[in-house]
Amino acid sequence: MNTFRFFWNTHKWVGISAAAFLLLIASTGFLLLLKKEFAWIQPPTQVGSEGRLEGFLTLEEAWQRVLAAKHPDFRTIDDLDRIDVRPSQRIYKVRSKHNHTEIQVDAINGAILSTETRRSDFLEELHDGSWFAKPVHDYLMPIVALCVVFLVCSGLWIWSAPILKRRRSKRERARTEKGAG
Repeated sequence: MNTFRFFWNTHKWVGISAAAFLLLIASTGFLLLLKKEFAWIQPPTQVGSEGRLEGFLTLEEAWQRVLAAKHPDFRTIDDLDRIDVRPSQRIYKVRSKHNHTEIQVDAINGAILSTETRRSDFLEELHDGSWFAKPVHDYLMPIVALCVVFLVCSGLWIWSAPILKRRRSKRERARTEKGAG
């Protein structure tokens, strides 16, 4: 089997095998690029009360305000995934380990400004494969990335091989005609 046929067949089967993952990665990546534009993907960041950094509630006080809201995704400290501090907006984004819930707390007066679902977190889990299982994220997705590199390289070969072959044939014909003449 010549090199062109090998790359053609391998390119075809790698492309078919990786197509579902590539479609998933591309579509979730597209939505993640737009996440700030659509509130149903990622809740908009609220703006807290006027005040200085020195007047911010402590993280413990912010957490107590979240607990006082009695949201089912925030019952104990074990439910807490992270607290993002946004000084310029004067808020805390308190995120749960469950259901991608986010509560935004005013860092000055402790008011609950927003309680929403972060669908962007779910999209990120789909995008990187971690939603399926850890081995998919750790092993399969890097293989898919290598498949993309292979598809690009083999695609360039499949595209350029006929062009190079025609050029070579043209040179040989010119050389033959020159030698015969």
